[in-house]
Amino acid sequence: MNATEMIFALALASNHQPKHYFQNTFAQISTLGEVIFSNIYVIPCRDGVGAEYWNAACLLKSTLSLDEIQKILKKMEQDSGRVRPSHQISLDIDLIAWGKDLSEMQFNPKKLPLALDVKIPMRNIWENPIFNHAIHQYPQVYLHSEV
Repeated sequence: MNATEMIFALALASNHQPKHYFQNTFAQISTLGEVIFSNIYVIPCRDGVGAEYWNAACLLKSTLSLDEIQKILKKMEQDSGRVRPSHQISLDIDLIAWGKDLSEMQFNPKKLPLALDVKIPMRNIWENPIFNHAIHQYPQVYLHSEV
């Protein structure tokens, strides 16, 4: 990895047309660098009010800066038609952690403690040795009960 490359751990969620928004998001994120996506997990809404969410995570290795990544992620949410506040979420992308190496990541304090819908997909990829040879495959969908 170059001195300018960083790894970004991202959590993705959608409960409104999730297949559509995840396909677009996976394609867009794949253009930003080397990436590995977790499987997709269908998990009930945290507050029990909204529809079930599709949840996934990815590790992105990129030469983009932290500020650039944050701006791109917010634009992706806006472009999806994301409305705040709402229980109908087209796309939510959270920057969970970043760093030069998975063993020395800085966690976003606003996202701690990590929620279950972040931990499950993140666990699927965090220690995956395949990340060293990044893949661009679309994940499988799992219901939470299958986890």
